[in-house]
Amino acid sequence: MDLVNLLAITIAAGTSVLFATLGELLTERSGVLNLGLEGMMLVGALAAFAGTVGSGNLWVGVVCGMAGGAALALIHAFFTITIGVNQVVSGLALVLLGQGLASYLGRGYIGQVVPDSFKPVALPLLSDIPILGQALFRQDWLVYLSFIIVPLMSVYIYRTRPGLNLRSVGDSPATADALGISVPGTRYAYVCAGGGLCGLGGAYMSLAYIPSWNENVTAGRGWIAVGLVIFAMWNPWRALIGAYLFGFVDGLGFQLQAAKDPINLLGLNLSEINTFFLKMLPYLVVIAALVFSQWRLKASRKAAFSGPPAALGQLYLRRDKN
Repeated sequence: MDLVNLLAITIAAGTSVLFATLGELLTERSGVLNLGLEGMMLVGALAAFAGTVGSGNLWVGVVCGMAGGAALALIHAFFTITIGVNQVVSGLALVLLGQGLASYLGRGYIGQVVPDSFKPVALPLLSDIPILGQALFRQDWLVYLSFIIVPLMSVYIYRTRPGLNLRSVGDSPATADALGISVPGTRYAYVCAGGGLCGLGGAYMSLAYIPSWNENVTAGRGWIAVGLVIFAMWNPWRALIGAYLFGFVDGLGFQLQAAKDPINLLGLNLSEINTFFLKMLPYLVVIAALVFSQWRLKASRKAAFSGPPAALGQLYLRRDKN
């Protein structure tokens, strides 16, 4: 089994999930729960594919994908922040809406080939580093973008005044309101920004990972991202670890299926494992990691500082202030 290829596949397979996880992390940090990631990713994937086919430009497609995800998130923001609809119900409805839109509007694109796709670009010097350099720095531009977004988001959330405002809105909207921070405005902004990142995750699927369009191109990755936000404890760096854990197991399954020679481990021929089990394995591993992280969270003395935003899922109205 080629270690470099496995690591490269790990990063590629985890990137779309990473974008979606970071998007939901931002959304939930503002106190809004959005379970509609799968729908936003599908709409983003279709919008990116259609934008690229129509314009012939990949970056136009990326912008279209992000806009598609943000537009769907805006619907969720309107219903949950302005009208006050239950956030779980609205998020689930968003999944159905996104799936329906992608299925209906994408019928004409089935079987079409995108005119261009994101291909690996070797970064000078860095790509010559043995193993890690060959895996990390021979990726496409969207993967490199994810490398930048994670540290920037971490600094933004924990080291800047706007990040402090974001956390205050998610933890204590009444206090934030008293300090002059617009709770609805902040939540609208981050729900839409999170939707844009989800759309970017969908765009990665249709323009880089699987440069084509089909109705189930995201294959449940939106739901995986919802779970990874909890696994990450709302921290961008832990989100990176969770996304690459999914990518590693997913890539391992591909490697086992493609292996020409038997791969033995403790007397077990891994090459003979059922294909359907290999496809299911990444999702099982993420669920196991989620359960383990929650167990660790409850056992940790720092649980009070590592849990979800205190006001997550709660509607806030100005008249609720005492």
